[in-house]
Amino acid sequence: MTALGQSRSGSGGRTWAPSWAVLAICCIAQFMVVLDVSIVNVALPAMRDGLGLSVTGQQWVVNAYTLTFAGLLMLGGRAADLFGRRRVFMIGLGLFTLCSLFGGLAQSGAWLIAARAAQGVGGAILAPATLSLLTTKFVGLAERRRALGAWSATAASGAAIGVLLGGVLTDLLDWRWVLFVNVPIGILLLAGSWLALTESKAANANPNLDLPGAVTVTAGLSVLVYGIVSTDTHSWGSPTTVVSLAVGALLLAAFLLIEARFARHPLLPLSIFKSRSLSVGNAIAVTVGAALFGMYFFLSLYLQQVNGYSPLRAGLAFLPSGLAVMAGALSASRLVALIGPRRQLVIGLGVAAAGLLWLSQASAGSGYLAHILGPAMLVGVGLGLSFVPMTMSATAGVPAHEAGLASGLLNTSRQVGGAIGLAAMATIAANVAHSAVPGVRLDAALTNGYDVAFGVSAVILLVGSALALLLPRSTPLGTVRAPAREEAPSTVVVAAEV
Repeated sequence: MTALGQSRSGSGGRTWAPSWAVLAICCIAQFMVVLDVSIVNVALPAMRDGLGLSVTGQQWVVNAYTLTFAGLLMLGGRAADLFGRRRVFMIGLGLFTLCSLFGGLAQSGAWLIAARAAQGVGGAILAPATLSLLTTKFVGLAERRRALGAWSATAASGAAIGVLLGGVLTDLLDWRWVLFVNVPIGILLLAGSWLALTESKAANANPNLDLPGAVTVTAGLSVLVYGIVSTDTHSWGSPTTVVSLAVGALLLAAFLLIEARFARHPLLPLSIFKSRSLSVGNAIAVTVGAALFGMYFFLSLYLQQVNGYSPLRAGLAFLPSGLAVMAGALSASRLVALIGPRRQLVIGLGVAAAGLLWLSQASAGSGYLAHILGPAMLVGVGLGLSFVPMTMSATAGVPAHEAGLASGLLNTSRQVGGAIGLAAMATIAANVAHSAVPGVRLDAALTNGYDVAFGVSAVILLVGSALALLLPRSTPLGTVRAPAREEAPSTVVVAAEV
């Protein structure tokens, strides 16, 4: 096993860079991808004014990224295993960086939306590669916990810091800088990746990608997410929504049939779900994604639309929550060694749910220090404590040649959970606001809707906390393998009793 500061020889006799350099590259890359989901939200009004975007156009600046990102995560994760994690990482990073530049130069709404869709493709290639690089690099119990703690802290805090950075860049410079900021970071990461990362891929893997499976799962997830995110302009019962959801479900059913019966080298071997830890970990990721997306979205609206915060002030208001997430995630890697992922998920998700229930008591004009800061930090700490054990559970005991697959699956679960949860909560919040008694002020009606959304988020996290009880008491916390010139086709599972 290697420590975080050591190095060793990789495939082909090359000397691996220090482990901390690999960890830093993966963490910063994942932070960039997560940051880009939220950094744009604060800049939407400025984008509307600068490019003449319609209300629908503003929504699709966000939705275009979500659609391609969620739809291609599975494919991106499997490609990393088959064609090389370093190669796929650099391709995804290069595409993401180039499209960020392209989007910042946009002269029309269509140009910007196209750039965001292409950014989502780059993010879907990049995100699972960051986690698969880590899970194949750090194989011992202690080093994997520390690596996943750092990765989770930077990834989990990206949403909150994105809101802050988006406000700062939009207020002090221009909305284009919320996209341009990725360019110098991406260039530095590409240079660092070229020097520090060593190629690895699944041993004895068949390089022929399961194209029927890839097409059906990508199309199915894309159409399903399209149906969900389009509910901001169409009702759940509209033909557009119903047909989209039905077609998405049929395509995903066809994908499962192909994987089970027809694919010689399946994109998603269904046998992977025999692992109870992996299955439960991904189910929990759905609940975490739904609650996380909902909390940041509705709290941002509450602060700006109800309490009249500027983008910069709203961003600063999220900073303590982001720091709380980081603190929780950094503590999680040590705590999980003492109490195990099962108990830590129950506690962490329960704490976050308590924060959301507290937040659901806010009223129009509630003071930040008295009514917002405390619950937002509680949510941050709880979610931060949950990311490490959730990631460990969803990737525990997975053979090295399926590391990218497991990473893509986890990211997909969280992203699709976020899309479904946010769309459902947005509908509920809008219905509550619209059904307000005549004479109630608009800000009070909106707050009632947001409060219900926070309450729904809390219930979702309590479901996730209950799901954690289904994790096996003896949960694989990491894997051990002997250093070799070629990656072992399987791993030896080390279990910790909790």
